[in-house]
Order: sequence, then C-alpha cells, then structure tokens
Amino acid sequence: MEFRQFRYILKIAEEGTLSSAAKKLYVSQPSLSQMLAAQEKKIGAPLFDRGGTCLTPTAVGRLYLETARSIIALDEAFHQQVDDCMRGAAGNVTVGLTQFRSTHLLAPMLPAFRAKYPKIMLHLREDTTYRLEELAEAGETDCIISLLPVSEHRFDYDVLFKERLLLALPPAHPISTALGLLPGDRTAPPIVPLTALRDTPFLLMHREQKLHDTLFMFCKAAGFLPQVTLETRSMNTAHALAGAGLGAAILPETLIVAAPPANPPCYAAIEGDPHRTIILARAKNRYLPRAVDIFRKELQAFCAKRG
Repeated sequence: MEFRQFRYILKIAEEGTLSSAAKKLYVSQPSLSQMLAAQEKKIGAPLFDRGGTCLTPTAVGRLYLETARSIIALDEAFHQQVDDCMRGAAGNVTVGLTQFRSTHLLAPMLPAFRAKYPKIMLHLREDTTYRLEELAEAGETDCIISLLPVSEHRFDYDVLFKERLLLALPPAHPISTALGLLPGDRTAPPIVPLTALRDTPFLLMHREQKLHDTLFMFCKAAGFLPQVTLETRSMNTAHALAGAGLGAAILPETLIVAAPPANPPCYAAIEGDPHRTIILARAKNRYLPRAVDIFRKELQAFCAKRG
C-alpha cells in the first residue's frame, strides 16, 4: 500500500463520488476508478457500497479508512519530529478558531509572538465551533481555540480563561424600562430570571455554534422554549440587532466589551451567573510538534496576563 493510495481513497470517502474526488485530486476519473478497483482486488473485498447515489464505506472500507488515517498520522508525526530536531523553534502551526476569537484574542497577541518567534508561521482556519472539532479530528488543524465541554476521549486541552454570559436586551424592552437600564451600561447588571423572557423573541446563533445549544438549554431549564425571531452566524450581528430592538440575545461579556455596536442594547445578568470556559484543544494521542507547544505556552501566558 502507498501513501498516495491512502490519500486518494480517503478523499473518495470524504467526497462521496469518484467524479468529485477526482476533481479535488486533479486526476482523471477513470484513473481514480482503476486505482480503487486495483486496491479492492488486492484486499479481496469492496471498500465502498456503490448501490446509492453516494459511495458509502463497507465494513472493510471503514477499517481501511481508519487504518489509512492512522498510518498517515504516524508518517506526519515522524517527519514533524525530524523537523523539530533539525530546525528548533521553527515550523508551521495551523490554529482553528472562530472569527471572533481571531479578531479579539489572537490579533492582540500575534505581533509580540511574531517578533519573538519569527520562524514560526501561523495559519488561521476560521470556522464555527462544532466544525472546528471536526477539523481537529481530521488532522486539518494542529489545535483549536474552542469551548468546554468537549469529549475527553477525543481531545486533550488546556484551559485558557472563563467568560461570563450576559443578556442583551432591546432598550425598549419592558424589563429594560422597569429596571431603568441604560443602553451600553454593564457596570452592575441586575439579575434577571429567564422565566421573565418567556414571551420575548430571541436572536439565535447558528446550530454549529455552541451558543445555539446554550440558549435552548437555559430556556429549557427555565421551563419554556425560546421564541426565535432571527438566526445569524455572527455574534456581532446579534449584538447590534439586540440594540436595534429586534430581540434579546445571550452573549459573552468578552464580545460585549470588545465590540460595542453604535446603538448598544441594555445588559442584564442571567440567574445563576453562567460562565463558559475557553480552551486550546488538540486531537487525542497526536504528536505535539515543538512549534505548536511553543504557541500553546505563549497563548496560555498571554491569556493569564489579560486576566
């Protein structure tokens, strides 16, 4: 078996069709089909079920794919360790993170990091929280800036910091009026039970973002399902729309502090004062290259200084 064949068959499984895989691999479909047939003949069993519209791995195919991923990971780890021995504090680090963390966490850190480690090249891969976990497991990132909870069977992680979750309320909302809240003032946000928002429309984050599940979890604990007026992938958009009066939102205080909109909403604390934990995670049992370990320690130190 060759590494090229492993990678080609992994791409077929990822794309689901030979034609799509061939385009991504820049090879002809007939040659890719012949390679797959040759591998199946050598193994003595089909790797894919061809009965549906998409190619689905058979039991033998799933075993092949699992083995292929393990072998490729071992090969990459070996070359990375050799590179570490030869080059020292140098190399490439691919970090998965949300656009918000990229703007408000890494951007302030990177100038000093680049000055200290000019031979370490950082590559940022921005996506939603749940997609970041998939990218880390697939080996497409070295580490991800994510949130607890994550599966401890699938990931190793370091805690970076905790952030408080607050309610963003339209300035004209009855609660804002009754409590005399001032738009943009978060100095001493009053505690508001979520049951008081049973009839309030909410701004919902996309299902690939953990704040999506957080809203439903909090509302379910309060005994109701939230009324959703709009769904967005951008916390900044939800923040601005809450200020514009379109609905309430649950947002991290780090966002509220870092990116206040032109017309801010009113803020209230949530009963129980919930926080969420920001982590730097990496796929379990993968070799940690020296450049990644350097980045990890520098990010931890940076977050500790910020408090």
